[in-house]
Amino acid sequence: MADTACYWAKQQGRNRVCVYLTGDTDMAARHRETSWVTRIKLALAEDRFTLYHQNYLPLSTAAGASKHLEVLLRMIDEEGNLVQPGSFLPAAERYNLMPAIDRWVVSTVFAGYRALVAQRGGGPLTCAINLSGTSLNAEGFLDFIRQLALTHALPPHSICFEITETAAINNLRKAAEFIRECKSMGFLFALDDFGAGTSSFGYLKNLPVDFLKIDGGFVKNLECDAIDKAMTDTINRIGHIMGIKNVAEYAENDAIIQEIRSIGVDYAQGYGICKPAPLFARRPEAPSLPRAVAAVA
Repeated sequence: MADTACYWAKQQGRNRVCVYLTGDTDMAARHRETSWVTRIKLALAEDRFTLYHQNYLPLSTAAGASKHLEVLLRMIDEEGNLVQPGSFLPAAERYNLMPAIDRWVVSTVFAGYRALVAQRGGGPLTCAINLSGTSLNAEGFLDFIRQLALTHALPPHSICFEITETAAINNLRKAAEFIRECKSMGFLFALDDFGAGTSSFGYLKNLPVDFLKIDGGFVKNLECDAIDKAMTDTINRIGHIMGIKNVAEYAENDAIIQEIRSIGVDYAQGYGICKPAPLFARRPEAPSLPRAVAAVA
C-alpha cells in the first residue's frame, strides 16, 4: 500500500503526500497494477507466456501471395489459466517491463518461424510482431534484433514489426531511425491504430513504413457510418499513393468485409475472419530466458 501511494504521488506530479485509502478506486487500480509487476517477472522466469495469432484476409491482387498473420501475446497464470493482454500489459507498460516481454516474443517467433511455415504448408509467410514504444527506446534492443537476424537468417519480409501511431509520434526521429535499421535487415514495418492521432498524415512522409493498420474505431461501424467509411477510404487512398499497403482492423462481420473490399483495402483482420488461435501446433523450444530476466532487472 505504501508503494502504491508513492507511485501515485509521483504520477500526480511529485512534491506531495498521498495516503492509501481502501475505498479509493484510483488507488486500488494502481495497487492492482503493482501486484502485476511481480507476477509478470515470475511469468518470464518460469516461461509462462504463450503466443496466439490472427490471420489476415487478402482482399486485392495487390496484397500478393504471401500469407500474413499477427502474433498475439497471452500469459498463463499461476493456476494455469490464460490471461488476456489487457489485464497485464498496462502494468508492464507503466513499470517498464515491455522491453523484456518484447524480447521474449521476438526470440520465440524468430526461433519458431520455419516451423510456422512448415505447419502452414510452405510458401512465403509474414509474421507481424507488436513492439512497444519503450522497446524502441530501450538500450540494446536494436542490437538484440540485429543479433537474432544473424543467428536465424530468416528470409526477407518474414517479419513485420508493428508500432502504434502514438508511439511513433512521441519520438518521431527515434522511430524513423529504428524503422530504417530494421528495414535494412530485410524486415517490414507497420503503423498500428493509424488515424487515431491528431496529425497522422503530417508525419507519415517521414516514416518509411510498409503497412498502415487502419484504426478499428473507423472500421467497426463502417457499414452504417458514412464518416467512418470516408475516413477509411481517405487513409486507404493516401496509403496507396505512398506505395503503402493497408490493413483494416476490427473486421467483425461479412458486411464490414464487403465494405472494405469495395473501398480497395488490401487486407482485413478481425473476428469476422478468424478468432485468435494458438500460434504453434507444437510450441518450439523456449528461447534463453536469463537475458530477458536481466532486462527486467
